[in-house]
Amino acid sequence: MSGRTEGGATERNLRIFGFALLLIALISLPITPASAAKIDDQFRAWLQTDLWPEAQAKGISKSTFDAAFNGVKPNLKLPDLVLPGEKPKTPQKQHQAEFGSPGAYFAEKTVRAVTSGGRTREAANARTLAAIEKRYGVPGEVLLAIWGRETGFGAAKMPYDAFEVLGTKAFMSTKKDFFRTEVLAALEIVERGLAPVGAMKSSWAGALGQPQFMPTSFLKHAVDFDGDGRPDIWNSTPDVLASIANYLLHYGWVKGRGWGFEVTVPQTVSCSLEGPDQGKKISAWAAMGISRVGGKAFPASELKAEGFLLMPAGRSGPAFIATPNFYVLKQYNTSDLYALFIGHGADRIAHGDADFAGSWGPVGGLHRSDIAALQRVLEAKGYDVGSADGLPGFKTRRSIGDWQAKNGRAATCFPDADLVAAIK
Repeated sequence: MSGRTEGGATERNLRIFGFALLLIALISLPITPASAAKIDDQFRAWLQTDLWPEAQAKGISKSTFDAAFNGVKPNLKLPDLVLPGEKPKTPQKQHQAEFGSPGAYFAEKTVRAVTSGGRTREAANARTLAAIEKRYGVPGEVLLAIWGRETGFGAAKMPYDAFEVLGTKAFMSTKKDFFRTEVLAALEIVERGLAPVGAMKSSWAGALGQPQFMPTSFLKHAVDFDGDGRPDIWNSTPDVLASIANYLLHYGWVKGRGWGFEVTVPQTVSCSLEGPDQGKKISAWAAMGISRVGGKAFPASELKAEGFLLMPAGRSGPAFIATPNFYVLKQYNTSDLYALFIGHGADRIAHGDADFAGSWGPVGGLHRSDIAALQRVLEAKGYDVGSADGLPGFKTRRSIGDWQAKNGRAATCFPDADLVAAIK
C-alpha cells in the first residue's frame, strides 16, 4: 500500500482481487517446457547470486531465505512479466470496466454486499471496534467498508505463496524494483518471527492477508491488537481491523471528521475547480452556491474547515465536497472511485442503504488507450493531466473542463468519444 501516484500507478489495480483472477485467466506467456526449465534455472541462479547477497546484507539468515524459496519456481501465469532477455511488449488496447462509466463501480449488488456484511460484523465486533476507534480515531464503519471491499471480510482466500509471487515479479516483472523491495520486506517479516513461511499467503500481486497489505505496509502498519504476541492479518479479526486503522492514522486520518458530503453544484461553479490542491473553507463553497443534497445544512463544526470539490464523473455524475479524510482513504488505493466507494459504504453501514442522490450519466465506453491519447494531446497544449496513463483522474478531468471552456464548449470535465475526436 505504498508508492502510489495520481491516476493509478503501482498498486491501484493490484488491489482488486476478483479482477486480478480474471487477468490471470486471460493473460499467459507462450512458454515451452524447455524454455520454462531454462527460466527456472535462471531464477535459481538469480536467487543465489543476486537476491541472496542483498538479503544477507539486510540481516536475513540463510535458513529463512532457503525456507522461503524452497521448491519455489517462477509463476509464468502472472501478468506483467517480461521474459529474461526480452523487452516489455507494447500494451494492447484495453477496455476494462473501471474505464467505463464510473457508475459501474457502484453496482448495487457490490455495494450492498459490503454494507449488509458490514452491519452484521459491526454488531458482532462492537467492543473491538469501539476500542480501536478510541485508540486510533477511525470509525468502525470505515474499517468495515475497507475490510469488506478488500477481501469480502476475509472470505476471499489468499491462494498464492507470497514468495512465489514476489520472487517471480522481482525477477521478471515490469516493476522489478518495486517487487524487489517487497520480497525483501516479506523475508524480514519471517526473519523477525512476525509470521512463519507457511502463513505467507497472498493475492496474485503479493498483497497479504485480509487487509491486502503489501509486505512493506505490513512492517509499517500491522498491529497485534488481540494480544497474542504477533500481528496476524490472515486470521485475527482484531488485528485486521486495528491494522487498517493504524494505516489510516499514519496517513493523517483526522478524528471527528467524516470523509465528505454529497452536494449540488450550480452551473455557475466550474467543475475545473476540482482537486485536493484547490481547497476552500466549506463556508466558501457554500457561499458559491454549493449545497448539500436533501436540504441538509453543512455541520457548523465543518464550516471553517477545509473541503475539496470532487466530481468523479464531471457533470455526468454525483458531486461531493470531500474532507482531508477522503484523501487518506485514497492512500489505501489511489483511485477516487475506490475512496468514494469506501466513504459511501461506511455511510450506508452507519445510516442505512441510501444511494447517492445524484445519478451517473451515460458516459464511458472508451478504451484506456483512447484516454491516454487524449491526455497526451492535452499535455502538448500545456495542460497538467497528471500522467498520460489512460485513467481520468482529477487532473485530467479539470484539464478537460478548462479546454472545453476555452473552446466555447459546455464544461463537462469528463472524456467522451466526441471530445477525443474534437481535441485531436
